[in-house]
Amino acid sequence: MRGAKSAKWVAIAGITALAATACGGSSDSGSDDGNRKIDPKGIVSYANGEPQNALQPSNTMEAYGSVVIDSLFTGLVHYNKSGDLTYENAESVKPDADNKVWTVKLKPGWKFHNGEAVTAKSYVNAWNWAADPKNGQQNSSWYRDIVGYDKVHPAKGDAKSDSMSGLKVVDDNTFTITLTDGIPYYAYKLVYSPFFPLPSGALKDPKGYGEKPVGNGPYKFKSWDHKKSIQVTAFAGYKGANKPKNGGINFKAYTQPTGAYNDLRSDNVDTMPLVPDSELANYKDDFGDRAITQDFSAINTVNPAFYTKTFKDMDVKVIQGLSMAIDRDTIAKTTFYGTRESATGWVAKGVKGYQKDACGEYCKFNPTKAKKLIKDGGGVPGNKISIQYNADQPHEAWVTAVCNSITKATGVKCVGDPKTDFQADTEVRDKKQVKSMYRSGWVLDYPFNGNFLADLYGTGVDGNKGGFSDKKFDELTKQADHAKTIDESAALYQKAEKELVNTFPGIPLWYNKINSAYSKNVKDVKFDQAGDPVLTDIQVYEKK
Repeated sequence: MRGAKSAKWVAIAGITALAATACGGSSDSGSDDGNRKIDPKGIVSYANGEPQNALQPSNTMEAYGSVVIDSLFTGLVHYNKSGDLTYENAESVKPDADNKVWTVKLKPGWKFHNGEAVTAKSYVNAWNWAADPKNGQQNSSWYRDIVGYDKVHPAKGDAKSDSMSGLKVVDDNTFTITLTDGIPYYAYKLVYSPFFPLPSGALKDPKGYGEKPVGNGPYKFKSWDHKKSIQVTAFAGYKGANKPKNGGINFKAYTQPTGAYNDLRSDNVDTMPLVPDSELANYKDDFGDRAITQDFSAINTVNPAFYTKTFKDMDVKVIQGLSMAIDRDTIAKTTFYGTRESATGWVAKGVKGYQKDACGEYCKFNPTKAKKLIKDGGGVPGNKISIQYNADQPHEAWVTAVCNSITKATGVKCVGDPKTDFQADTEVRDKKQVKSMYRSGWVLDYPFNGNFLADLYGTGVDGNKGGFSDKKFDELTKQADHAKTIDESAALYQKAEKELVNTFPGIPLWYNKINSAYSKNVKDVKFDQAGDPVLTDIQVYEKK
């Protein structure tokens, strides 16, 4: 969402996760754009929301927290716009011939914001702590590939160890990761926030640390005024290439996107993730050449909660029928003003292994067949479904449009089930209290199709909030992970994706675009493939 931008759950109708590394140092003050000068200590304000949890890398799986975590931490690796790995805190990450034992060498001299050295133990100890179920980290299953995870985090019974035997510290700057089976693309997984390092104090007082995190990234924590703002400042001792060109970020918490948009238009906030749906027809006129429109790798779906009375043991024909009852193209043109593209499968565009039409006819609008499939499958219990969504973002209009399309085509009553905000929405999912179906927006964590398949629909994985489980799908993804090369693995994952038409763990809706803008106070605002702002590159004009 890359981080949850994991695999990351997104609050709005589309945000993504392959972040391109921004390079360059701090800019000196000088003339720019008609004698306007740049203030290298200027603060950028970003329209965000209240994170669901404390600011812990292994317990963040949503956009509001992830964008802050990513400003505070730098992991081992990342990747560029071409999808190639780039080394960040790591000097190298190399597998053996079987892709089973990976050796990680760190760049020496890196420090946490408190001055503590970043060492191999900073990674190994953090991962072992986060894998321990006693510590309640929701991203713990991301370590499931490592030998010994099942001893630390067993599916049943008590833990038999407090550390994964597959993690070994060789020296201060070297450690090894031994996997239960070879995975050719494993280095890509290390981009995600559960694989970030932690200073020793974070494990001694995790609750206090979560409120005042200490990272190793381009920005250091300053303050958190809950439900108002989180402030970070540029870290002068940062060793990475993407050194901030500004003095810090003010992540301002908004409960409504319209409020953020109005502040953006009035230059009271500098940028936001996406403009509200209600402004899609107007934002280019409002901002002119400061309007931003670009592609990114994310997908929106509506997912059944398979533990509910409605969907437990339901014939897949009913879910296929519900999918065919949705007029995606018309909703994209009307509700989204043409800023969405109808999805034809479960994997977002722009990642290795994306294939068109994996969903086949079941993602095409066909009211006649939709109604027949639902009838042949035994119908919907009570002839009613609901779609849960967070009301602090502009979902009501499209949820209403989807429901109207389903009801008109099939006679099944469909209503929206709004939750106050994204935090409340995700908590309901975590507690498995969804009444029927829920809105899902998923952004890539790494540019590989398996991230949208095994990490979302594998049995028991953290991203699988609907309780979906299918042995055949699990076996196919296992085969994909055992491939010798990345290309072979991607091809096998394509086979697994095509199998989903027979089980339908989620109903694909749309691929996303970034529709945003920026204020007159800043320049060089752009978003990465994950739909996140490249905060370090933004420059702030001196105040007049």
